[in-house]
Order: sequence, then C-alpha cells, then structure tokens
Amino acid sequence: MSDLAFHLSYVTFAVEFQYDLIFFRNDMPLTLPDRLPAIELLKKENIFVMDATRATSQDIRPLRIAVLNLMPLKITTETDLIRLLSNSPLQIELSFMKVKSHTSKNTPVEHMQAFYTDFEDMRDKKYDGFIITGAPVEHMAFEEVSYWDEITEIFDWARHHVTSTLYICWAAQAGLYHFYGVPKYPLQKKMFGIFKHHINQPELPIFRGFDDEFYVPHSRHTEIRREDIETKDGLDILAESNESGVYMVMARGGREIFLTGHSEYSPLTLDTEYRRDLGKGLPIDAPLHYYRNDDPSQPPVVTWRGHANLLFNNWLNYYVYQATPYRLEDIR
Repeated sequence: MSDLAFHLSYVTFAVEFQYDLIFFRNDMPLTLPDRLPAIELLKKENIFVMDATRATSQDIRPLRIAVLNLMPLKITTETDLIRLLSNSPLQIELSFMKVKSHTSKNTPVEHMQAFYTDFEDMRDKKYDGFIITGAPVEHMAFEEVSYWDEITEIFDWARHHVTSTLYICWAAQAGLYHFYGVPKYPLQKKMFGIFKHHINQPELPIFRGFDDEFYVPHSRHTEIRREDIETKDGLDILAESNESGVYMVMARGGREIFLTGHSEYSPLTLDTEYRRDLGKGLPIDAPLHYYRNDDPSQPPVVTWRGHANLLFNNWLNYYVYQATPYRLEDIR
C-alpha cells in the first residue's frame, strides 16, 4: 500500500468510528475513543468491551481524566497508562490533550487528529484528574523548550480546573521548577534501570497496600535534589531511593503529585530504549537491576508492576474520587 493510500485509509478509519467504547475490569468501565490502537493490545490482557448504552444506564458520574501526552511514542504511552487506569473499580472517561505549539514527529498525524484535542479546546472544561507525561527535552533548559509558554499555561490552568494532577518524569521536574523554583541538574550518565525505593510517610493513602520497599523504573539524564526541595514551603518528599534519589513529591495536600520515575512503564520499555540507543551507537549502559542476572541476553524481571497498580489505584481513589466534587464546575 502506498503512503497516500495508507493515510487515506487511516483517515477514513478514524472518521467513521468516532464513537465511544467502554472498557472495564471488575465490572466498571473505562471510556475510550473507539478504535484507539491501545484497545486491541489491551483486549489480550482481559480488558473487556461494554457498550455505551449499558454504561449510561448506571447512575454513576464517571471520573473525567485528561492526559497531556508529551512522550514521542504516544501510542505506547497511551497503552501503558490505560493499562493502569483500567485496573480500577471506578468508572473513568479518558481524554487526550496536546499542545498546539508542538507537532509530534513519531506519531501519525491521523492518530493525533483522531484522538487528541488542543488545549485551547479543553481550557473551559474541568476534570477530576490530570496526568502529564515526560518529554524527551531533558538536555534543554526549561525556557528553551519550544512549547514552554504553553505548557506552563496548562500547569497554571490545572490548579483551578483539576482536582489532582500527576506529573511524570520531565513533567515533574518542569512543574517543580515552574511552581517552586526547584532546579534540575545534569547527570554524568543516564539514570537507567529499576531502583529500590523507601517510603517516608507510610501513613498517607497514596501508599495504602505498599510494601516497605518498592521498585520503580527510571530513564532520565537529569535529577532534582533533596536539599533544594527541603528549602521550599509546601513540598513533601514522600518516597526516594538511595541510588536514584527523590521519586515522589507531594504538594497542596495531594492536588499535585510529582513522580521522577516511570511506574507506568511496561516490561519491555527499558529494553526497547537500550537496544534503540545501542543501534544508534550512543554511549549507553544496560539498565541496572532489570535483566535476569543483569544479563541483557536474558529477559527482564518485572518487579514494579504490583506497586504501579497500587499507585494509580490509590491516586484515583483517595486523591481524585474521594476528593473531587460531584459537580465538576465546583472545582476551584
């Protein structure tokens, strides 16, 4: 099939199927745009389909969750996040946001047009929860990022239009810098692997069900430091690692949660990144504590999946569902 034929078929495919499908585990649905590529992948993991008629017959207001996806491989990130959000007894309606000042180079434009909405078209709405992903711009100063002005406007908007926001990886660094002036620092080599973390405030609901120690994937070239965060009023370091440093910072009673790692990563994400960089001839060490016997010829050992599910479930339950008003317009 020629490129033109592929694009035309994709557009037809996207335009003809703009109806909602409902996906659920534990008998409660996750509402997704029909024909989102993640759907077929997740069907294989026992996420089932329920039609919109059944969902609307339930006397439940779904939680409205928006996702600002800044990762280059957007379909992969969508799948990772949906996998975790779907593993909840709460009814969720998911929307994908994009910045207008940046065009994705790694995702088909037809996909972006079919499933993503510009911030400008979402700014008058309110959401129970908001997730902002990482972005491959770590080596740049924040102000040098082409969409910095727009993304900081979104950060400010979220404070008055969202009950709780999860900032992930670069977004966490950017949010802490924008709101609190916390700087980032370049690392001598990439923080890359699966690292053990400990909890500083185990009594908080975000850690309900967690073990004393838990594992998180990290993949970043920069860091934030405990000593800078401790000087800022309103910030609490909730979890950290002796190897990878600060992981979770909370502000405004949980209305903002900053995560420096990637709990949402699938089992093979670090392997894909490692082999991609090797193929480009870039200097890269094998991810630490990831492959069986630390041998890249062997498969990875997944040690973070359980706590990733707990993290997202606890966030949805205690910091979104139990904190959000029934009337979205009452969010302040």
